[in-house]
Amino acid sequence: MRLLAPAALVLFAVAFLLVLTSSGGDNSGSSTGSRAESTRTTQTTRTSGSGARRGRLGQNFYTVKTGDTLAGIAVKVGIPVEKLLELNPDLDPQALVSGQKIKLRG
Repeated sequence: MRLLAPAALVLFAVAFLLVLTSSGGDNSGSSTGSRAESTRTTQTTRTSGSGARRGRLGQNFYTVKTGDTLAGIAVKVGIPVEKLLELNPDLDPQALVSGQKIKLRG
């Protein structure tokens, strides 16, 4: 009995870590918090090279991709978040859907 509790604790910890690592690529839940948000924003910042130019070349819409955040989109297209919200008054930044169109120009 004395060994059962520590063994159960270790088993729980391993199972918990497996669940965390296997769900890391999903990003569909909003309960992952600001840590996942900042990680995605950092990754978006690093990969925004040609995407930042696209927004300035006259594209009128951006199509949301899986894992996109409004902050990440703003960095990609070179338009401030506030301007995106102004152009898209019905947009809920917490509920972006893959395939959704975001207006970039007025």
